[in-house]
Amino acid sequence: MAQLLTETGIQEQAKLLSGWTVEDTKLHITRTFKDFIQAIEFVNKLVKPAESAGHHPDIEISYNKVKITLTTHDAGGLTQADFDVAQAISQIK
Repeated sequence: MAQLLTETGIQEQAKLLSGWTVEDTKLHITRTFKDFIQAIEFVNKLVKPAESAGHHPDIEISYNKVKITLTTHDAGGLTQADFDVAQAISQIK
């Protein structure tokens, strides 16, 4: 099982991410696109990095908005894996 990050570790990692917020034991970002098609195209681009990492985000789609939530469910909070996947997602245009 992955090691939970300390509060200090979470804050240090969060500083490295743009647009992401930490709430409770989860990491969130909402991306807005021109339309539904672009939103779905973005979601499809999440598959490869998530599969490569073996760590999958929770995804909510509402027309042109995609909300991504990361947490390590089996660890009960945030781990380095969450921040690594967040970094990969942040690179997707």
